[in-house]
Formats: sequence, C-alpha cells, structure tokens
Amino acid sequence: MPANAHSINPSHRYVTTAIPYVNARPHIGFALEVVQADVIARSHRSAGADTRFLAGTDENSIKNVQAAEAAGLPVETLVERNSDHFRALQQGLNLSYDDFIRTSSDPRHAPGARKLWAACFRSGDIYKRAYRGLYCNGCEQFYKAEELADGKCPEHGTVPDFVEEENWFFRLSRYEETLRRLYERREIDVVPESRRNEVLAWIRGGLEDFSISRSAIRARGWGIPVPNDPGQVIYVWFDALANYITALGYGTDEALFRRFWLESDSREHVIGKGITRFHAIYWPAILLSAGIIPPTRIFVHGYVTVDGRKIGKSAGNAIDPVPLAGELGTDALRYYLLRHIRPTGDGDFSHERFRQAHDSELADQLGNLVHRALSMIDRYCGGIIPAPEGTDIRGDDLLHQAADLRKIVAGSIEAYTFDEALDAVWSFVASTNRYVAEQQPWALAKAEGSEPAIRLRNCLFNLEASLQAIADCLSPLLPETSEKLRYKLGGPLRGVEARELAGLKVDRGGALFPKGSISRNPG
Repeated sequence: MPANAHSINPSHRYVTTAIPYVNARPHIGFALEVVQADVIARSHRSAGADTRFLAGTDENSIKNVQAAEAAGLPVETLVERNSDHFRALQQGLNLSYDDFIRTSSDPRHAPGARKLWAACFRSGDIYKRAYRGLYCNGCEQFYKAEELADGKCPEHGTVPDFVEEENWFFRLSRYEETLRRLYERREIDVVPESRRNEVLAWIRGGLEDFSISRSAIRARGWGIPVPNDPGQVIYVWFDALANYITALGYGTDEALFRRFWLESDSREHVIGKGITRFHAIYWPAILLSAGIIPPTRIFVHGYVTVDGRKIGKSAGNAIDPVPLAGELGTDALRYYLLRHIRPTGDGDFSHERFRQAHDSELADQLGNLVHRALSMIDRYCGGIIPAPEGTDIRGDDLLHQAADLRKIVAGSIEAYTFDEALDAVWSFVASTNRYVAEQQPWALAKAEGSEPAIRLRNCLFNLEASLQAIADCLSPLLPETSEKLRYKLGGPLRGVEARELAGLKVDRGGALFPKGSISRNPG
C-alpha cells in the first residue's frame, strides 16, 4: 500500500463514485458501487478524518440524447427524471454522501470543465485534426478493429458506428512515461492488483492521443460547447471526469477544492471495471496536463449479474435497488452486496439467496444472539447491565477477540475487502454464541451461592460488551443495524470502554431482523 494514500488518521479524505449515465433508472449493479463507496466514507469519518463523499449523474452524453428521442421526451426532461431516481438512492440505500452533482445543470460544472480544458490547452496538449474510427455509443469511445470481439463492442456486444469528423484531440502520448512511473511507484494505486497490472500493460503497450470533442451536430447540440469552437461539444468523458473537481469548486469557488483535492491525504475513486481506462489513464493525464495532482487510489469492482445473466434492458432483469431494499430492509440488501458479492470480482444476485442470507445469517445468527443476550440481562438483572467482578478467563478471551475485531474490520475496509470485514464480524458472532453455550447463564441463574452469581454477572457483562463491539464494527457497513443495536444496548454509544457499559439499561424491543414480513424501508 502506498504511504501517501494510507496515512494514519489523515486530516482530509475524498471519496467518489463514478457518475452513471441517466439514459435509464439505476439498477442493482450501481447499488453495489454506491454502497461500497459509502462504507469507505463512513469508515474514514469514524476514524476521525474530515471526509467528503461525492455522487452524481453523467448527463451530457449522446446515449442520453438517443434515449430521450426513443422516449419522445426533451433531453432535459429525461435526464432530470432519471437523475432524480439516482438521487433517491441516498434515502433508499442509506447513503451518507455530502454532495450530488448533475453535469448538465449544476452551476459549478460547466465553468470548471471549461477551465480544465483551457488549462490543458495552455499546456499545448489540445490540438485539432480529422479523424475516422469505430465508435460505440454505449461506451462513448472509439475502438480499434482489433479491440472488438467478433466486430462488436466487447462491453456492450453492439456493432460500433463508423464516424468520420474533425475533432479536438488530447496529447495523451506525452504522459506515457509519467503515468508508468506513477503506477510502478504506486503513487497512484489501483485495487485489485490484477487491475493495476492491466493499467500498466496498457501504458507499456503505448498510449495514443484521443479525441476530446464531438461535433455539435452529432451530439444534437447537447453538451458543453468547446471554448471558442461552438461547432464542437466537449467529449462526454472529458466533461464527466471533471466532475470530481468541479464539485469541489474548481473554476467557481476553490476553497473546497484546495481542502479536499490539493491538500487531501487521499483522493479515492470507486468505479466499475468497464471504465478503468478512463479513470486510470485519461483522467490522471488530463490532471497532470492542467498542473493538478492525480488521485491516490482507484478501487475497481466487478459486475453484478441477476440469476446468472448480465443485467440489461432486453433481458428484463435490471432490478431497481430501492424497492428491493424495501422488501427485507436496507441493511439486508447492503449485507448481501457487501458479503455475497466479491468486492473486486463479478457476483450474482438472486431473490432466493437474498432472503436466505437475511433469514439464516442476519436473523438466525446475529439477530438471535442479540435477542438471547438482552433477554437474559432483562430476566436475570432487571434489564440493567451488571458490573464485572474478579477474574473471568473465558470472558477475558472473548473481550480480547472483540478488541481485535475492531482492528480487523477497519483494516479490511481500508483494503476494500468488505466481504472479509463481514466474515470477521460473523465469525465473532459465532464465537459469542459458543460462549453462551459454554457458560450456560440459565444454569448459573438457578445455581445457589455467590460464585455462580458472580459468573452470571460476568457472563452477561461480557455479552453486552461483545454486542457493543459488533455494533461499532457494523457502523460503516450496516449503519441502521448498528444504530438499532446501540439503542438496545443502552444508548447511542460509540467506541466506549467495556466497563463504562455497567449500569446502563438495555431495551430488548423487537427483533433486529424479523422474518416473514415486509420491512419498512427506513431511508
């Protein structure tokens, strides 16, 4: 891990999702990305970092224009409607982002994009020439014939259009050696390692200049006009990538830009594997041309399939994540995406496995542990957490595991291995359930004498402290569950010393994960 990206308790952290096209409503594949980014941002905040989390929508795209034409709508109407659906993910998935940018209408964006263009132009990296090539509207990029799969786009499976026009180009070739050094030295890190190797292979294979404008006629007049050339609009990817800094005030009010980009300890992008080249090659080169430092980390996740099939309109399997979260609860969906989809690989979603994960893992394991522990504190101690007494070797071992758990979970999130973070929590849940079975507090409550009474109080205290550790560790991953559990344990306490829990009154309340009923969507 690069030292510059992983300083301990950094003062500033910046986390972004990619901004998706709004030619359609969001689906579960993008839900994976925003939930992963949310976990990263929440974890940074819990560590005391001044954190800013950005999301948004990419609206100046030819494919958005085509979708609007197909729907018989003005482009402005379609992009606003679908952007609202993406914005609604904040409530539907309990996301903690601080800002949401729309590239077609946010007053910060166009001035910043034009400023970035002008900075690259002054560096001598923008020039105009005629070009012909194969263009995929889905990817919004040109392909070489040898890059196609049986003559089709490798990402979308469609035959590209042949396009011939005069465009403005960016001198990417100038930054080949600089980018190679940045990645070899891990001054920009890419996770996972396989994606970093892929980026280095692209660079070592040679970088070619690329087009950064489109004719206004082909774009139907939709997009940001090129400065001093109204017959061209800025290429959607140059425009879209700029959002990461225009949202911070680049070109409008730069105090935030200075704080969270220029002076930030880390600048982290969370993206899908299909757009790695844009973020790991084009974006750092554009920034370097403009005299701006590049990002520090790029986390690349895989795709979500549904019942083994790739998500697509024609397949009819583009599941809207907001109603899905309403079926069993927001945290149930977050849990499935984070634990049952490998963070850096492709993973499958099915309703059957979703419900099974809710019932057998959330309800039967964690939910049952919480219910048993609080019921015994309620029954044997009047609902008041007892103070520990004397030496309790088994209990001390459990509390040591709890302390280690916090470190393991924090480290796993920092490494973007969210599944391993939840694996560690559920392993500790299993250890705590074994502790209950071994100690048999129900038997201690029936036994006579002071020793069983002391052992009972110690056991119940240890259970409470263990649940508090679980609540702390779940805070960035399953935030609503964490808050519910904290209130059950006596209040919204965070990271308290175990002995501070004694004397608090627990609230057994209802089940954390009720089975067989439709959950309220908490937002």
